[in-house]
Amino acid sequence: MKLIPLFLLLVMAFIDLSGNLNAQTTDQTSGGTETLKFRPLLNDNDLEGWVLVNVAPSTFKMENGILKCTGKPIGEIRTEKMLQNFVLEIEWRHLKPRGNAGIFVWADDLTARGQPFHRGIEVQVLENAYGDSKGHTTHGDIFPIHGAKMNPINGRGGGRAFPTELRSKPSPEWNHYRIEAIDGKISLAVNGKVVTRGENCNPRKGYLCIESEGGVVEYRNARIAELPGDEVPAEETAIANRGYKTLYTGVDFAGWKVGEGWKTRGWQIAFNNKADPTSELTTESTREDFGFVFDVKTTDNSGNPTFFPRGKAGPSIVIDRKIHGDKLQDVGHWNRVEGEVRGEKITGTINGKAFESDTTSTIEATGPITIVPDGPIHFANIFVRELE
Repeated sequence: MKLIPLFLLLVMAFIDLSGNLNAQTTDQTSGGTETLKFRPLLNDNDLEGWVLVNVAPSTFKMENGILKCTGKPIGEIRTEKMLQNFVLEIEWRHLKPRGNAGIFVWADDLTARGQPFHRGIEVQVLENAYGDSKGHTTHGDIFPIHGAKMNPINGRGGGRAFPTELRSKPSPEWNHYRIEAIDGKISLAVNGKVVTRGENCNPRKGYLCIESEGGVVEYRNARIAELPGDEVPAEETAIANRGYKTLYTGVDFAGWKVGEGWKTRGWQIAFNNKADPTSELTTESTREDFGFVFDVKTTDNSGNPTFFPRGKAGPSIVIDRKIHGDKLQDVGHWNRVEGEVRGEKITGTINGKAFESDTTSTIEATGPITIVPDGPIHFANIFVRELE
């Protein structure tokens, strides 16, 4: 039997015990001595424990313990469970150069207004060939996005935290991330060494998201250890699950009856100005009382598009500046409409400002969601939920 020198044994033991060279064996937080109890974040064969927020079933797929992302459409999946204090370890690799992706921490249940991504803290997952600049790197930037807040450590005058070393490996090599998110502080270790940090994050409790943003990317060996923490006030907590499900996959019009002029534009739906302005986009399914969310962006020639929650005979929401001018954003900007239809009445908000619409006519108890454009228009983030 070949004997291994004592010195080599000591070096091997040191490597195995250190978090720098074998981060998978780390069982303590970087700033303390608390033993961590990790559990798998991904299983071998499906997305149990995860929610498809605004992507197609084909966008993310588990195969033999590897989460594979096509990058199409742009969008996200999130955990079913909200998280507060935790340590996440995960390996990732891009299969093509210049790939773009990300991991979101402490995110809301739904994507932000007029965006395919959530409000939260993003940990960047960029492939090296994407290139570095004064405004970003491909080595583990962290930044708040879409209304979240964070004070960067090693920033450059904005909200983004930059890594102190460039440690990411290019495609198709695997990279290891260790994210510690504790009491509003976040740190990222890239391939065994902490390089990026931020503090005073808001929200500091929310969902964990994995982003699809064009890159063909894979993830494996994802595990998470949750840590105790004090109760987080409402103003520092992300929006919790409201039960919404997307009606648009971002890749096709599955579940819709599509009139002339309607086109998929990735995470957006667009109607052009050359088709009949009364051309309808209608769900194949019908509903009674339910809650809804949709985003709409008008142009100078949009006219007054109408959203019928329960068929054209029922109550409607008309995006008309004569009716809702004090609630609507300027032309070319996104508006978020959220509400519910009960009986013959719609109540809700447009960009957070209340509105009400009703009808005295006799209408059917069920009907499809129908959108009548009245000119060029963009819609996105169409969600529905069951009412209690």
